[in-house]
Amino acid sequence: MSPGDSLSRGVDVGEAKSKDATAALRAFAPSGRVLDGKVILITGGTGSFGRRFVDVALRDHAPRKVIIFSRDELKQYEMAEDLRARLPAEVFAKLRFFLGDVRDRARLTLALRGVDVVIHAAALKQVPAAEYNPSECIHTNVIGAENVVWASLNNGVARVVALSTDKACNPINLYGATKLASDKTFVAANNLSGDIGSRFSVVRYGNVAGSRGSVVPLFRRLLAGGASELPITDERMTRFWITLDQGVNFVLSSLEMMRGGELFVPKIPSMKVTEVARAMAPGAALRTVGIRPGEKLHEVMISGDDARATLELDDRYIIEPDFAEYPRPRLGVASRPAAEGFVYSSDNNVEWLDGATLLAMIGAESAASPARRRTD
Repeated sequence: MSPGDSLSRGVDVGEAKSKDATAALRAFAPSGRVLDGKVILITGGTGSFGRRFVDVALRDHAPRKVIIFSRDELKQYEMAEDLRARLPAEVFAKLRFFLGDVRDRARLTLALRGVDVVIHAAALKQVPAAEYNPSECIHTNVIGAENVVWASLNNGVARVVALSTDKACNPINLYGATKLASDKTFVAANNLSGDIGSRFSVVRYGNVAGSRGSVVPLFRRLLAGGASELPITDERMTRFWITLDQGVNFVLSSLEMMRGGELFVPKIPSMKVTEVARAMAPGAALRTVGIRPGEKLHEVMISGDDARATLELDDRYIIEPDFAEYPRPRLGVASRPAAEGFVYSSDNNVEWLDGATLLAMIGAESAASPARRRTD
């Protein structure tokens, strides 16, 4: 399947935009209400993922309490005001805003008292900033992960899901290396749980359409400023793409099926960066500027070495732990081992986005964002 095709497996654009779309725009929704009656804490809860996660948790589930743990008081205030304006008073009363940093183990341990589920989304994510400030990235992404594990075990948290990145697979930059260390920390934490019974898993996915870390906002700013050309790092470059709603649902469905120690990877489509630019500005010229330090030509989410421990499901892959010295029930869904020599990278993907579907994804993200809602 080539990038020029609409979508793989015979799915047309109209079907991909539909509510029940599979293939390129899988929903990844959980089968049940996995957060009902639970106390949930999300680290980095004022970020893009955290805000959407809280929206979905309160809209589609009935948690007992949702704790937003983050270090930025202004973002907490703005998030609280936005939610206060949109939610019924009885639903808003379920929210708690807890100032703190994952680097602070004591504060994190205090925040996790009585918590059932932790979603760990806090991280330093900018590749150039991490290269220039390595110790800061290590303290947040590696030591912060260890603190989440320690505080979760000491509070008897039942389930912990940590967010990772495609850059953690065969990393070539510091950010990816710190997230690989984080992933390993959470997977190994299951062996430390003993009779506590806490379980830890990881989810890994690619670029979020329209998020601050993707190329989309950059292209938008340039076009809004009247640019007649767009910068392209390399015309061969490809990336995986996922929407924020898909990412949240993927975390929830992985939380639902986790047994501890897994690394979940969604089946999501790829797109060439040149095609992204042409979709957003069909008449604009493209100027090649070269790959930034620490940047890959193609992203990889499952390496050939990881593939030997990988199971394939209909909508995702699961990288099983190398060793598990703790009870693990059988996986409750149909699966099969990944094919010999399998590598899941953005250039050898069998599912590709076309321009119309990408624009639909970006439009959906813009419409759903709290900032857009406030200005509409």
